[in-house]
Amino acid sequence: MATGTIHDNKRQKAVALTQGGDRSDIPRISASGTGKNAEKILQIAFDNDVKVRTDEDLVEILSAFDVDSYIPLDALQPVSEILSYLYNENIRLSEEKHHTLPSGKKEQ
Repeated sequence: MATGTIHDNKRQKAVALTQGGDRSDIPRISASGTGKNAEKILQIAFDNDVKVRTDEDLVEILSAFDVDSYIPLDALQPVSEILSYLYNENIRLSEEKHHTLPSGKKEQ
């Protein structure tokens, strides 16, 4: 899941994305909200260590679509770039964790 946020006249927007287990699946919009609902979406993301990205244009596009919709073609490229970054970051963190000894010291 990736979440974006935008401040529009002091009104925050957030959109959460979910992608199935198969990386070839097109992501869906799993939550969208403004104001307090946006704050809840972001808090859930932060509480679950979900990467959050601020992208005003992307959130503006995605917030126009219904929850449970597939990502529209106009937004597929930037969403793909974000998801690629997230996958690579998760791999990096996993490898980093794997190379850390139980004492918290990294392998030499």
